[in-house]
Amino acid sequence: MTLDLTAFLAANDLPPSARTAVEQIHAPLADWLATQQAGLDRTLLVGLCGAQGSGKSTTALVIRHLLAAKGLRVAALSLDDLYLTRAERQALAQSVHPLLATRGPPGTHDIALGQSVITSLGQAGPTAVPSFDKAADDRRPREDWPVFDGPADIVLLEGWCVGARPEPPGALARPINALERDEDPDGVWRRYVNEALAAYQPLFDRLDKLILLKAPSFAVVQRWRGEQEARLRAAGQGPRVMTDAEVARFIQHFERLTRAILAEGRADALVELGEDRELKRLALP
Repeated sequence: MTLDLTAFLAANDLPPSARTAVEQIHAPLADWLATQQAGLDRTLLVGLCGAQGSGKSTTALVIRHLLAAKGLRVAALSLDDLYLTRAERQALAQSVHPLLATRGPPGTHDIALGQSVITSLGQAGPTAVPSFDKAADDRRPREDWPVFDGPADIVLLEGWCVGARPEPPGALARPINALERDEDPDGVWRRYVNEALAAYQPLFDRLDKLILLKAPSFAVVQRWRGEQEARLRAAGQGPRVMTDAEVARFIQHFERLTRAILAEGRADALVELGEDRELKRLALP
């Protein structure tokens, strides 16, 4: 079975111009992953890392369908769906630091839940896959989680900091932006985030392969997020849409680690992005 690309693009509201990216980037990625899985007698766990607005969700969607067309069973799990509940983050904001109320940075995910779900996806039988409601800023009830009937041949774990490593403690001393300088002057929040990231390593160590969607710079990432919010405002999508000033503050929660990921560029498969999010080049081992 092959994927009807024209029908797929239309069904998923992707422009015809996306065909080139699918053919030149996503299809070779899918072929490579299929080859990696063929040599295993277990589930292949693949990490997909990329900054906000880099196209992780679209890439995961396309790869899943390309692999399914090859007869492979593919499950997808987003790091976003492992966010702690709103009550849990509020408790951290009270007991550790107010910035921990904001979901996204390390320390705001339930990594034990992720570990158990990934293990279950590699086994026969149904697995309820966590789902987070961003509009409500809370995890959906378990009865509303989608169910995957395993075992999966491949599990895609996508998220903005998947595979990231903690920084040396000394690197945290100096604030990297106004948020750290003004709202975390004593470094409590950034040390907590860094220590939490160290606790994510047992999960990331399970990755068989890591794909990185590499943005040209952090400044571009901030622009992408601002453009996304501007489109939502233009569409009249309600009070949850952030202003430019709110976007600028929000993105600073992710700046330190995003810059570190981009500087290191560590990946088994590297997809270089252009300033307008175009997929420019794929480097495979």
